[in-house]
Amino acid sequence: MLNKKLLLCAPALLPALAGAQGRYNIVYIMTDDHTAQMMSCYDSRFVNTPNLDRIAQDGVKFTRSYVANSLSGPSRACMLTGKHSHKNGFTNNEHGIFDGSQQTMPKLMQKAGYQTAIIGKWHLVSLPTGFDYWNIVPEQGDYYNPDFITMKNDTVREQGYITNVITDKSIDWMENGRDKSRPFILFIHHKACHRNWLPEMKYLTEYENTNFPVPETFYDTYEGREAAAVQEMHIGKDMDMAYDTKMYRPGMKTRLTPNYLRMIGRMDSVDLNRYNDVYEPMVLDFYRKKLTGKELAEFKYQRYMRDYAKVLKSLDDNVGRVLDYLKEQGMLDSTLVVYTSDQGFYMGEHGWFDKRFMYEESFSTPLVMRLPEGLKARGDISEMVQNIDYAPTFLDIAGAEIPGDIQGCSLLPLLQGKHPKDWRKSLYYHYYEYPAEHMVKRHYGVRNDRYKLIHFYRDIDKWELYDLQTDPQELHNIYGQPGTEKVTKQLRKELKRLQEQYDDPIREQFPL
Repeated sequence: MLNKKLLLCAPALLPALAGAQGRYNIVYIMTDDHTAQMMSCYDSRFVNTPNLDRIAQDGVKFTRSYVANSLSGPSRACMLTGKHSHKNGFTNNEHGIFDGSQQTMPKLMQKAGYQTAIIGKWHLVSLPTGFDYWNIVPEQGDYYNPDFITMKNDTVREQGYITNVITDKSIDWMENGRDKSRPFILFIHHKACHRNWLPEMKYLTEYENTNFPVPETFYDTYEGREAAAVQEMHIGKDMDMAYDTKMYRPGMKTRLTPNYLRMIGRMDSVDLNRYNDVYEPMVLDFYRKKLTGKELAEFKYQRYMRDYAKVLKSLDDNVGRVLDYLKEQGMLDSTLVVYTSDQGFYMGEHGWFDKRFMYEESFSTPLVMRLPEGLKARGDISEMVQNIDYAPTFLDIAGAEIPGDIQGCSLLPLLQGKHPKDWRKSLYYHYYEYPAEHMVKRHYGVRNDRYKLIHFYRDIDKWELYDLQTDPQELHNIYGQPGTEKVTKQLRKELKRLQEQYDDPIREQFPL
């Protein structure tokens, strides 16, 4: 086991050094479906996120941060365990139930003397274990007047907008709910920016005068990419007119209309009237125009971008509230603040919304950290990292032993300003959920500095190869083309090595 792990990332085996530097607190903020394109320290084309950017400005920004399985529940399970989906047992949202009896990073943090708390989205079906305090939303949660499940296993409805409520509860726990003589790790898990992007009342009209640029690949034809062609997450074809774009009119019967009406029905009469005052004129104008084809697709795109940006604006405000609280309490210099998302998301690239594919927009995820005193790294970190790395990183920082069965690498050397020469040179990915929402085929793959190899399997047998240097938008599948034989052989060999390294049983069904 030791030799295999050394092949992957020797830095994870370094002795824990954080104990000599003090017992840092950790505040881990994770959003849902937030993508680097919509975070101004990564990409300034669309929105401004000053508070998220504060984290990067005072610490580090990972420029090559990825997930192991681009889906909400599985991504969370990877983070909690430091293991790929096939090892933690939660491979997909449709049929998964997280086994809370297994070893998890929060349990190990407890053993190291840390208080552990999680507030907000859980999305793992079973109730949390390994937490001294938890207060979670059922399933996806609701934007307006959300329900929360308490440690008494009862459900309580809170008044307000979910992003504000989660932050209120998080600050209250730091202020009143913990033993201030002991270090803590707090997981603040937001619903934002999950579909269907319902805004906070004060931002109802925000971005309504903004016309977002349509991505170059919006009208992708998916030539040479059969799996991409048959997905069901196309903005023009698959976005629901009521649920997603809010263009509801009485009597409308789309597939998701009942969900939309239930969600906005949670508002009180005052807020519902305010909401209708903004959206009803848009609805009337939309149906007068009778848009079709490209005009309809681009209308949906603008509605999507505006509503997503509104939801993100509230999220950024609340990240600022947490940073301000830590500063006011004199805790910033003793607290590692981590911000990330459970995966990336398509903002019109390839004509899509949602995630799931191993393509860069959904495979990658933003990751920024504000570092406490003693951790000297600053600026961009370009080493390839993955969400299975968070568990060993937090354990390392806590001065706890990292169990040998954890598959991720501690990022502590990178946070200390080091750049280990033997850092990993490739990443492994495996997506399982099919048939299911959006109908993205099962696939696994490998990515190195330049190339990406993907295999769509079981009900389909298709390979895709991309040169990310010459084709960063992943439009041209070069698998099988003359001249690619050598790189294909190398990538298949590396894919096999990673499947063996991570002990993925898929290698027995589809030997390489």
